[in-house]
Amino acid sequence: MNDLTIAEKASLTSGASLWTTKPVDRAAIPSITLSDGPHGVRRQIVGGDHLGIGHSIPATCMPPAVALGSSWDADLLRRVGAALGTEARSLGVQVLLGPGINIKRSPLCGRNFEYLSEDPLVSGVLGAALVEGLQSRGVGAALKHFAANNQETNRLRVSAEVDERTLREIYLAGFEHVIKQARPWTVMCAYNKVNGEYASQNRWLLTQVLREEWGFDGLVMSDWGAVDDRVAGVRAGLDLEMPTSGGVTDAQIVEAVRDGRLDPELLDLAAQRVLALVARAQAAQPEAVRAARAGAAPGVFPHAGTPDFTRAYEAAQAGGAVAIAVAGAEEHHRLAREVAGQCAVLLKNDGVLPLAPTASVAVVGELARTPRYQGAGSSQIIPTRLDDALSEMRAAAGADLPFAPGYRLDSSEPDDELVAQARAVAAAADVTVVFLGLPEGAESEGYDRTHLDLPAGQRTLLDAVTATAARTVVVLSNGGVVTVSEWDAKVAAILEGWLLGQAGGGAVADILFGVVNPSGRLAETIPLRLEDTPSYLNFPGDPDEVRYGEGVFVGYRYHDAVDGEVSYPFGHGLSYTSFAYSDLTVSVTGADEEIAVEVAARVTNTGGRHGREVVQLYVSAPSATVRRPVRELRGFTKLALEPGESAEVRFTLGYRDFAFFDVAGGRWQAESGTARVHVGASSRDLRLSADVGLDVPGRRPVLTPDSPLGDWFADAAGRTALLDVVREPSRFLTDDYVKTIGSIPLSRLARFPGSKIDPESLEELAARMRDDRP
Repeated sequence: MNDLTIAEKASLTSGASLWTTKPVDRAAIPSITLSDGPHGVRRQIVGGDHLGIGHSIPATCMPPAVALGSSWDADLLRRVGAALGTEARSLGVQVLLGPGINIKRSPLCGRNFEYLSEDPLVSGVLGAALVEGLQSRGVGAALKHFAANNQETNRLRVSAEVDERTLREIYLAGFEHVIKQARPWTVMCAYNKVNGEYASQNRWLLTQVLREEWGFDGLVMSDWGAVDDRVAGVRAGLDLEMPTSGGVTDAQIVEAVRDGRLDPELLDLAAQRVLALVARAQAAQPEAVRAARAGAAPGVFPHAGTPDFTRAYEAAQAGGAVAIAVAGAEEHHRLAREVAGQCAVLLKNDGVLPLAPTASVAVVGELARTPRYQGAGSSQIIPTRLDDALSEMRAAAGADLPFAPGYRLDSSEPDDELVAQARAVAAAADVTVVFLGLPEGAESEGYDRTHLDLPAGQRTLLDAVTATAARTVVVLSNGGVVTVSEWDAKVAAILEGWLLGQAGGGAVADILFGVVNPSGRLAETIPLRLEDTPSYLNFPGDPDEVRYGEGVFVGYRYHDAVDGEVSYPFGHGLSYTSFAYSDLTVSVTGADEEIAVEVAARVTNTGGRHGREVVQLYVSAPSATVRRPVRELRGFTKLALEPGESAEVRFTLGYRDFAFFDVAGGRWQAESGTARVHVGASSRDLRLSADVGLDVPGRRPVLTPDSPLGDWFADAAGRTALLDVVREPSRFLTDDYVKTIGSIPLSRLARFPGSKIDPESLEELAARMRDDRP
């Protein structure tokens, strides 16, 4: 650092191109390469379009986060992360941009397919597993988008207006878990403002919370084009602006240092963090960094001897010799199929699934033949291969199953001829499997959805098929939830297939024919209708501001609090076997902030085949201070059990699992009383419950002359001290009287005519309370 000029230090804090950091040749500092993720490596080809979307090197397209979240399986996501790391490394990538763990505040968010859940625990645990897997291969993760990036509408200018308690409990908690558990190399800030300040220059977020409170020691980068004021960003803790600004913002930093507007130590700090990232990448991938410094990158292409891997790829492609462009692609395709099989959620089944070997089966729906397997935007991967469900079902059945497309993907309107063909095919079969879902243009990065309905043409098709078919199974392909309430009763089974990546077609066939027992569980609620969702009246807000008026009541926290009917609840998912829960035990040790609650239960596979069960632990915590959800997820695990096999599951709960964030005190606060723990299969399917007595007095609030009378009266010591100085307390401070005027600050009450409180005694009273505190 001491050998670098101010200009060289400034240059390190912005990109050299769309995907690389700046080298400093004089100081032997190399460049490193970043690449979009998060469910595949989108390594851009030189000379492609501006962002490389549609012009990237083929890589394994794993199931996107919307599917991965439904696996509820951290071990599985570590394996996915490791595979992504292997491919990134083979393509000369040192940092993969992902995972995205933003909360699904509204089902309308156009980028929900890139996010894991509506719950911060699911997002945090699974996000940490992805980061651990990726970084185990020497490739850094970029945890994104920090923070409160929950919509695409006006995302580059909208301010997320959200109170601190809600931020801490819902929108920051997942990030906190990943930071502390997995130590990602980098964090990417969001485009939007948070309470009026751009995330890219929000010191409270980037320095106070992220670094000082959570202990993050990595690099903070911007989302691409998220920087509004680069100098303010450096002051706030933003280390790297991406992509390149062509030197414009570098010059702004140099000028700000020279004229005293920017402390040079802050520039040094940002540059040091960039150097630390480069050094970490160089230690993990020395061959890749050396190649990048030489203007090339390592390759696994047929022309591996050619130093420029882009030329090698293009030459091989022109000769028809390239189909697999990354290391381990065949093995990773098999993994993608295995993963997809654990992500699909069986919502409903009257026994029609798995398909009987003797049943005649018809397939309807263009999505069976032309799969939609990922979302649109910067995460779009060119797959190494692509399986479709129709071909895979025919292979599984050993027969040429009859097929009718039923609708067109380039139109939402019904096609009478295609519908008639589908009716005829369905009428001749025992079971008709109908593939429905959202077309590519319905959801994407850059814009939000406006409704939750399937296209009209698909609805018309489904009505026609259910009126004709003996039994109907629906398979859904969608990156965000769709309403099913209007047609649910007409069908025998529903398989929520989400977006399942390049091997999803095979995974769907495996589930339909019983090769794989479905084990996915909903990581988000499926509402009856859009109007039932908690953010309905506050999404997407005004052009410049969106108010998070629902507070902590996001997703199931809201639906369960109001006991509202939903189509399918958070955590729900069926299996081809059954599970019984028994033998709940709860024990408590310690007290206050050292409390530990051990919860154990036994789960038994009571059916006739191997299966996986997601065991979920919810807590209903007492609170006399703030309104809280009726229950919140506080633990989960996924068990694999053979028929008749049982296993014990154990969870350990700590102080924070019973706490809310106390904004006034700036701390997590649990309250004494009776909590209730629930173990079950969804937020509405609670098989076992037990009460837990909490002895958590915590820290008493600081009482001042400006504290309301009610706060003084609620504190035992405060009440005693106040009664000591009040004239005629038996007449003046009755319970009913305090209930009526308890919100008035003590200092104001003392000035009321006829007050029984001496204003001169207030400071002495407050000092007495301070001295009385531990």
